[in-house]
Amino acid sequence: MIELNKIYNEDCLEGMKRIPDKSVDLIITDPPYQINKTKSGGNSRLARSIQKMNDQILENNLTNGFDTKILDEIVRVMKKINLYIWCNHKQIPMYIDYFVNKNNCAFDFIIWNKTNPAPLFNNKYMTDKEYCIYFRKGGYCNPVNYETAKTVYHQPLNVQDKKYYTHPTIKPLNIITNLLLNSSKKSEIVLDPFMGSGTTAIACLNTWRNFIGFETNKEYYEKSLERIKNNVTQLDLFEEE
Repeated sequence: MIELNKIYNEDCLEGMKRIPDKSVDLIITDPPYQINKTKSGGNSRLARSIQKMNDQILENNLTNGFDTKILDEIVRVMKKINLYIWCNHKQIPMYIDYFVNKNNCAFDFIIWNKTNPAPLFNNKYMTDKEYCIYFRKGGYCNPVNYETAKTVYHQPLNVQDKKYYTHPTIKPLNIITNLLLNSSKKSEIVLDPFMGSGTTAIACLNTWRNFIGFETNKEYYEKSLERIKNNVTQLDLFEEE
């Protein structure tokens, strides 16, 4: 049986089998990207620092995508398709084919434009953006003003979060929180099959949503539990004031 407001240290493909059909209101998740090249090139200090990050991504199995059977489970557990999924450009055709062509979803692109991206290497365009595709088929979406309805976020890399929570691809809490507020209501259930360092869980706690999460990496899992514990303590202190 699955419990609410808990992260499970297990493969989400197995764990999601315990979630009942049509029981989840929203999914926000950041699965592993499909990255074919992880060598930055060059021997400069900057190149070496970028290579260190690339090596960390490679070592933690964040470059080979994921079992697409998970998409079938995602559709099964949602009341209505209501999904924000982060990806890189190589994965966009696959997601469009599955959710738009096969499941008749509407979609939109959310873009995080990084104002301090890593410099250009190896004859390619700068990596100054990340994509989040919003798929829905009857799902709830209700931004309340111009600021919350925007689809492009101009802000720097969250370097401090990466350093503190030890996750190389951590997403900004403010973006996740805004997506959560736009597409869910208080007390609803939000699922993150790739919880990472717990950002989706923190956003849920801060906005009175329930969450379910899965994370296979033991280090990230333990860091997410520590992060949640610290966040709950801060919320309790705030409420007591």
